Amino acid sequence: MHADRFTMAPWTGRVDPEPDSARWHQRIQPLHAGAEPGIALLGFACDEGVQRNHGRVGAAGGPAALRKALANLAWHRDAPAFEAGDIVCEDGDLEAAQTRLANGVCALLDSGHLPLVLGGGHEVAYGSWSGLAGHLEKRADARKAAPRIGIINFDAHFDLRDPAHVHSSGTPFAQIAEQCTARGWLFNYACLGISRASNTRALFERAAELNVLVREDRDIREATLEAIGRDLDAFVAGCDLLYLTLDIDVLPACEAPGVSAPAARGVPLALLEPLLLRLKASGKLRLIDVAEVNPQHDIDNRTARAAARLLHLLTMSE
Repeated sequence: MHADRFTMAPWTGRVDPEPDSARWHQRIQPLHAGAEPGIALLGFACDEGVQRNHGRVGAAGGPAALRKALANLAWHRDAPAFEAGDIVCEDGDLEAAQTRLANGVCALLDSGHLPLVLGGGHEVAYGSWSGLAGHLEKRADARKAAPRIGIINFDAHFDLRDPAHVHSSGTPFAQIAEQCTARGWLFNYACLGISRASNTRALFERAAELNVLVREDRDIREATLEAIGRDLDAFVAGCDLLYLTLDIDVLPACEAPGVSAPAARGVPLALLEPLLLRLKASGKLRLIDVAEVNPQHDIDNRTARAAARLLHLLTMSE
């Protein structure tokens, strides 16, 4: 695959003298043809969708900030990790950038990798999903029966705005729903961490029409965590594979200040992590992306560090 931009420069950090003390920057490799399957990091340096959605721009710097935060984390993997470069949107042509992202994700999946897409605004989701759909359409079993893709979004927002007006960071899941209808596929969407204050009645009605599994931020508490976990288990059981998308604005503003729309309440890391581990344990994760890390508005790299911790959690070996 061909990224718009490629460099290994962010992958530097501390080197410890003790045996078995590797960190991410010492283990990640440039992606090369014929590489054994592993995780592959592909950046989406784009916030055109955020700008169209009237949010705080700056998420185009997210991939670089995430790599910097990941570089010094301890290595707890048995399988390899690869750097695949960035898809860049500098000309305002969001749709073309999403198509290039889709092609990149599809190529990674075709090669047996688990893509980790580093956004970028949440417009990343449409490109990510399109790449997964393209990969699945090549498979003979998908041509015989519609694949059951489960989309699980941890987010303060539904991102189900009407895409007929403009494609933005607020429309990706509505666009995906349209594509599912066009293909005759079910639209299986779960959105956890929703802020009622940040989503209109129209969006809640749209989610109900699409049979979205919804859990609001105020619903996710220590006392309800097991019940919500069981709800997720039931959702996952009805899916063949999972696309997990993490909008970092699902976290409270104190944990993630550097996002397009900081959350007044949010879902803390301590509650988010057990749910992510449950999804990881399903064995069905085929695609992961992270959205809305905005280093221009971050404080002490808190947001990038929180997002990197979640990626570390999802990719470390047990």
